[in-house]
Amino acid sequence: MSQAPAHPGFDINGIIRHQRNRYPVLLIDRVTDVDPGKSARAVKCFTYNEWFFPGHFDDEPNVPGFVQIESLTQTFIMTFLCMEEYRGMKTNFVSINNVRFKRKVVPGDVLKIEARLTSFKRGLAIGSAESFVDGEPACSGDFVVAVPEILDRYKPRG
Repeated sequence: MSQAPAHPGFDINGIIRHQRNRYPVLLIDRVTDVDPGKSARAVKCFTYNEWFFPGHFDDEPNVPGFVQIESLTQTFIMTFLCMEEYRGMKTNFVSINNVRFKRKVVPGDVLKIEARLTSFKRGLAIGSAESFVDGEPACSGDFVVAVPEILDRYKPRG
């Protein structure tokens, strides 16, 4: 029995169709490939024109940690939002754990992100993501993300 091939990915328009983040907080440029319900890979190309560089910092611009974490999270949610039944649904953070920053990310760097979905039950997605610049680890973390529309179906009625 052959396994269905992974989806080849999404350009920016495909990402916008599948998740709700928009400028200025849509922080991935392309989903390079996705195995629905399992994994996703994405890239974010940082240019000096990013809105946060003048304030972080004008004498030594680098990507703020929250931007890196949000880029990882947006890749992570594509592991399940790429599935037709969840497409376009809102998501909320439940927890972010074990975050590690391994290197500075600066203008001109391309962040390559790999995300894995470990569990998706009753509207709670659990998994992790890590990023690399030129093959070097940059940032990683474990995530629990809720999909309120699904989660609400399982809340006790009072």
